[in-house]
Amino acid sequence: MNRFYSNGKLLITAEYLVLDGATALALPTTFGQSLQVTSSTTEGITWQSLDEQNRVWFETHFHIHDNQFTSKNDDDLSKRLLSILNAAKSLNPLFLSNEQNISVKTTLDFPRHWGLGTSSTLINNIANWATINPYTLLARTFGGSGYDIACASHNTPICYTLQDKQPVVQAVRFNPKFKEQLYFVYLNEKQNSREGIARYKAYNTNKTEAIKTINHITSALVDCHNLNQFNALIDEHETLISEIIDLQPVKQRLFPDFKGSIKSLGAWGGDFILVTSTSPPQDYFKAKGYTTIRSYNEMIL
Repeated sequence: MNRFYSNGKLLITAEYLVLDGATALALPTTFGQSLQVTSSTTEGITWQSLDEQNRVWFETHFHIHDNQFTSKNDDDLSKRLLSILNAAKSLNPLFLSNEQNISVKTTLDFPRHWGLGTSSTLINNIANWATINPYTLLARTFGGSGYDIACASHNTPICYTLQDKQPVVQAVRFNPKFKEQLYFVYLNEKQNSREGIARYKAYNTNKTEAIKTINHITSALVDCHNLNQFNALIDEHETLISEIIDLQPVKQRLFPDFKGSIKSLGAWGGDFILVTSTSPPQDYFKAKGYTTIRSYNEMIL
């Protein structure tokens, strides 16, 4: 039996601009996804995906024919997974060359709609299974900056930069003294990252100065020891990204009366937000219908 595990992710700074070389602060989460491979008596590859409650949410079956994976299932998820496996096979032709009958089981330990990296953890696990570069596999399948792949394989906060389209990952000591006053709140809707990226790329303004500002904010946040300074930095970040993508910051849109700072994470419009509060904010958000609230220590490795 082979078993692989990858961490989920949260992008704290440089959303969108990380694609153009800005340095992002990203945090691996306590939640992730495993992939387990065992031998089977059934011909081909039997694939089963389980959610955080151990319920099957996806099943399919593949065959290996002429050194390619094939499937009779034509649903979107099966076709997407088939393309990932064939991309992995093209990068390592020896991948599963001698194994015809196997069972694969993936297990999430977070709800799929949370947006913590269902796809990136899968890509990283398959890459490790196939002994190939996960960033290359990502580029040939989902695309994106790759910060989520970096989080999948790191157990500490990281700063992530694309330099000449190559990932540069630096482990950092981000352990704020005020982390008990940091919370993550789910906005009750899954955001499609590819749609957010497409919207960002539609804005062709020069982003050189914005990247410099984001780099400064990222560096300052890593070394920040004061909650008031932290709030000022994430507020500045929200204002800058709001101007670039022409969207209203989430605090102005949904929580204008909240006594604390709020920052979107990753693609704007869904998934989790970062909330700072000097007192527990659960009652405030639950009263507005947002019941998934996690403390920093519950969410971050």
